[in-house]
Amino acid sequence: MKVGIVCPYTWNVPGGVQQHIGDLAEALIALGHEVSVITPADDDARLPPYAVSAGRAVPVPYNGSVARLAFGFLSAGRVRRWINEGGFDVLHVHEPAAPSLGLLACWSADGPIVGTFHASFVKSRALSVMSPILGSALEKITGRIAVSEAARTSLVDHLGGDAVLIPNGVATERYAMADPLPGWPGRVPSAGAAPRGPGDGDGGALGFLGRMDEPRKGLDVLLRAFEILGRRRPGLRLLLAGPGDADDVAARVSPDLRDRVVLLGLVSEADKVRAYHSVDVFVAPNLGGESFGIVLVEAMSAGAPILASDIEAFDRVLLGGRAGALFPAGDHKALAAAAGELLDDPARRKQLSAEARAAVRAYDWSSVARDVLRVYETVTDAGAGVVESGLGA
Repeated sequence: MKVGIVCPYTWNVPGGVQQHIGDLAEALIALGHEVSVITPADDDARLPPYAVSAGRAVPVPYNGSVARLAFGFLSAGRVRRWINEGGFDVLHVHEPAAPSLGLLACWSADGPIVGTFHASFVKSRALSVMSPILGSALEKITGRIAVSEAARTSLVDHLGGDAVLIPNGVATERYAMADPLPGWPGRVPSAGAAPRGPGDGDGGALGFLGRMDEPRKGLDVLLRAFEILGRRRPGLRLLLAGPGDADDVAARVSPDLRDRVVLLGLVSEADKVRAYHSVDVFVAPNLGGESFGIVLVEAMSAGAPILASDIEAFDRVLLGGRAGALFPAGDHKALAAAAGELLDDPARRKQLSAEARAAVRAYDWSSVARDVLRVYETVTDAGAGVVESGLGA
């Protein structure tokens, strides 16, 4: 099958949707299918061999964040040309309601189209104004996928129609084994050694991965918790990875604790995996606006003991606290208390790690990609023909 996948967000800045699309493309290719991805990206960006650029993205406020999207005459022309030259059996558009390539592709294309909805959102004035415009594009979608119940509910309530629920996937084997980062002891003690506890000298390590300049990721909650916990545990360290202004983050930490906060910035895929294996507790303090939580399933694949805010999406992925501990979202004191308890309890961390590795199997791409293929087969069996541009080359 020839599959064209449309990515709404720039490939230059890592994100959950881009990771999902890249992993899906590779899983489909491994199953013998031909895949092309079109994405916003700088023309000199290093893209995987299956991806092409639709032009440079621009930052746009979207769904409580700043998304880097591509929308304009240049991007529209590249999308039409890509569709005309692709000869795709099915077009798979991600976030088709976002003002980016997905919307352009829906307007441009005729034929079997599948749309995947990642985000959960609330009804807004802007969405109401855009509703007639979105309708002309969304009505072309013949198969709909939602990655979470929250995303599905947003679709049903605010855009109309329904969707089959297929969760985000994760390449579990990619995260399963890795050496810790230099200078970090890793979670697993050497053979015959006792599990590390708070009195073992290093004081333990907490980790965070996400956009440090995006308030809803909850970094400020974690930093405030570290102010409490760091003074009780002189050796405790905090490992932060992700894009953002390192100087700004450091300035938000008290001077006497600053040397125990390590900021990696934007990391490679390999170092991201190593980071998950470098901490005693991985913390996801997000405040909301998450429909799934790809960072959680990555950490689960690595077997990292997880402490996450109790937002609905995280509660669902962590099985109500069985595969990761939960604390009330936004409550830095509760986060500090829960983190302290986990650092004091190696047996509990080991149990959470085992439960996480078991639970994450449901999200492995070996299963998820086949579920996506069944949706492709449903829309192509409907006899809509090969995807082609309805607007000319």
